[in-house]
Amino acid sequence: MEEVDGEGSGGSIRYTLKPTRISNEDILFCIDADAESLVEMKATGPNGRPLTRLDSVKQAILLFVNAKLSINPDHRFAFSFLTKSPSWLKKDFSSEVESAIHAVQLLSATSSYGPADLTNLFRVAAHEAKKSRAQNRILRVILIYCRSSAKPQHQWPLNQKLFTLDVIYLHDKPGPDNCPQDVYDALVDALEHVTEYKGYIHESGTGLVRVLFRHMCMLLAHPQQRCQQEYLDIPKPLIKKSPASDSVPGEDNIPVSSQ
Repeated sequence: MEEVDGEGSGGSIRYTLKPTRISNEDILFCIDADAESLVEMKATGPNGRPLTRLDSVKQAILLFVNAKLSINPDHRFAFSFLTKSPSWLKKDFSSEVESAIHAVQLLSATSSYGPADLTNLFRVAAHEAKKSRAQNRILRVILIYCRSSAKPQHQWPLNQKLFTLDVIYLHDKPGPDNCPQDVYDALVDALEHVTEYKGYIHESGTGLVRVLFRHMCMLLAHPQQRCQQEYLDIPKPLIKKSPASDSVPGEDNIPVSSQ
């Protein structure tokens, strides 16, 4: 946004927005395949069995893909999973919903892997970002992380920002055997280190599926059209807000701080 010479009515300063092209996105999902992805959520499936974090993540991803393609059918998606390092589920970017469904169905989690190294994920993303740029597209990585006691690690040059990084962090409540605040801080550090456009990080320790869906819907925002995350005030509550002095912690409150 640039200031224009002269003043508007009432002595106010006039501004103008330069016309810019909003690029189509290539979106790479990276889903945590650690055993902590099998922690149960506060919801049950059609068969009456509790949904796990991974079950809920699968639903949220398909919600995102369908909504994103409704906005722009030219966005494309690829899928990977994270153990100690990332591996491909579906390498070729596609706009086909059926392709996304097939990739999501392949997701599973069985073992505990300890701390994840995100370096190879960033290398893959940087490589794919260069290919996307050659087609006048931009690349975004959406990392879904579920480990409460294993801080992710990475090594990456400070001056190399070729893609946007978003993070959703599902975790346990703080306790003697975990450190979700430290994990969250490490994820924030990674995001700020590598992201090209404004990256968002959302986290929840409530175990509520609707909170996960809310976070995923907020990631529908195109990286080239985003405000700072601290300015987000959506979705609006349906009930009238109580005065701040009367407010009490609700079930959506989270146990780690979003610094």
